[in-house]
This record gives sequence, C-alpha cells and structure tokens, in this order.
Amino acid sequence: MHVEHHPLINDFPELRAELQALRANDQHFARLAGEYEALDKQICRIEDGVELLDDAALTELKTERVQRKDELAGLLRKATKPTCCGSCGG
Repeated sequence: MHVEHHPLINDFPELRAELQALRANDQHFARLAGEYEALDKQICRIEDGVELLDDAALTELKTERVQRKDELAGLLRKATKPTCCGSCGG
C-alpha cells in the first residue's frame, strides 16, 4: 500500500521561500516544523506496517499532526501578511 507523506512544501508550494526563511530564522517555527515532519514520518511508517500502533493511538497522532500544521500555517500567514502603512487606520 502506498502511503503519501504530507510535507509542508506540498501544502504551501507558493510559500517555499517563506518556509525556508522561517526555518532558518525562527527557532519556534523550526522546532514546530521538525515536530510536524517527525509525526508525519511516524504516521507513514505505521500506515506502511513498518511500525505497529492501535487505531486510537494512530488517530491521536494524526490529530496532533493536524494541530501542528494549523499552528505552522498560522505562523506562515502572520509572516507573509503585508504590513500596514498606517494610512488606513488598521
């Protein structure tokens, strides 16, 4: 059975440069990205049958992976949000 990985670059291809910059310059982002990738690899190993884990625990890992991705997406949005010049009052 082919199991597809979920690397961040596949979900945010238009933000490749921003992903690389945040990994290099933001320790918090880099740590979260590393945790996300480790979870993704572990989930793929389990789904491939290389590692064994019960369904409830696998579901928990997948939920954690989604939470990490959501947090990373928020940090990416914040980093790529245009800065306001102040003239709009925002």
